[in-house]
Amino acid sequence: MAGLIKREDVETVRARARIDEIVGEHVALRPAGVDSLKGLCPFHDERTPSFHVRPQIGRWHCFGCNEGGDVISFVQKLDGLGFTEAVEYLAARTGVQLRYEEGSGPRRGVDAGSRQRLLDAHRVAAQFYAEQLTSPEGAVAREFLAERSFDRGAAEQFGVGFAPTGWDALLRHLRGRGFTEGELTASGLVSQGQRGIYDRFRGRLIWPIRDVTGETIGFGARRLFEDDQGPKYLNTPETALYKKSQVLYGIDLARREIAKHRQIVVVEGYTDVMAAHLSGVTTAVATCGTAFGEDHVRVVRRMLGDTSARAGVQLSSGASLGGEVIFTFDGDAAGQKAALRAFGEDQRFFAQTFVAIEAQGLDPASCGWLAGRKPWWTWSPGGSRSSSS
Repeated sequence: MAGLIKREDVETVRARARIDEIVGEHVALRPAGVDSLKGLCPFHDERTPSFHVRPQIGRWHCFGCNEGGDVISFVQKLDGLGFTEAVEYLAARTGVQLRYEEGSGPRRGVDAGSRQRLLDAHRVAAQFYAEQLTSPEGAVAREFLAERSFDRGAAEQFGVGFAPTGWDALLRHLRGRGFTEGELTASGLVSQGQRGIYDRFRGRLIWPIRDVTGETIGFGARRLFEDDQGPKYLNTPETALYKKSQVLYGIDLARREIAKHRQIVVVEGYTDVMAAHLSGVTTAVATCGTAFGEDHVRVVRRMLGDTSARAGVQLSSGASLGGEVIFTFDGDAAGQKAALRAFGEDQRFFAQTFVAIEAQGLDPASCGWLAGRKPWWTWSPGGSRSSSS
């Protein structure tokens, strides 16, 4: 039977994969008595935390939806994986070399649409794009970054790359690494034409879009050439990995700071996230080609640990114990409209929510979020947010 992992290796993975660390990447956990942590359940929408983790015995249980299990079942349920794929994912993270029963083998590479194969393809693609940024053809992409005060170190920190103008540069590279046409089609890295498949991204600046664990699940691409008839920004299409309504760019870099400071700053674009992080606003994230919506709210609330037990109580200064959600979009009419639309999700948060818009219509990346300068928005002790030039 394909993919049958030896039982002792499964037990080794289960023992090495710390359940509090794995769950903590998706849920803000807080002490709840002896040997117990709690947070908002990631499997159903709730306002009072009923999701409990017991690290000592490696188990989790939600008293709200009555789901429970071990670290493997958590990964299965969270990412929609089969048992074998979940074990393989955790084994890769914990350095466990898996052995398979006689006549069996790892699933990765067997199913064209398997999650691990798609992740592998994205990892190889991200490396390819990053290497192309330093190529002679990538000069136009480097100039774009330099004009916005992003140097090579910034590009490397965020994994920024360049997609060559040819129709099959990435396609040939991935085929050379053993990926099949079925896998490439399922990945969203190529498009289908009358004459076959070809690179989806061509002649564009590329940002890898990662999930909370740091795995690349898609890409965002910015037009660089005037003869490019495509949209200004083009993202990965919906795939088994990439669901745009649930993705926040920069969440992999910001998640720990969000949980630590109980604050999240939602900006509009990739360069805004870069500028924010480089100037010290390390809780910044951005939506990816879609409006901030209900699914994003669920992600943010889990990251903040946004609960009725903590929210509801106001400090004397007026600041909420539930944390802060700050929507900081472009200052033009479209940006203001987007910010106010996002602010309309206010009632879904127990955290305080704010909208910050630059008075002169500039976007966050143009407002001094570079070279160590302070952000242009400020807030008063009472919690009200205002913009300043």
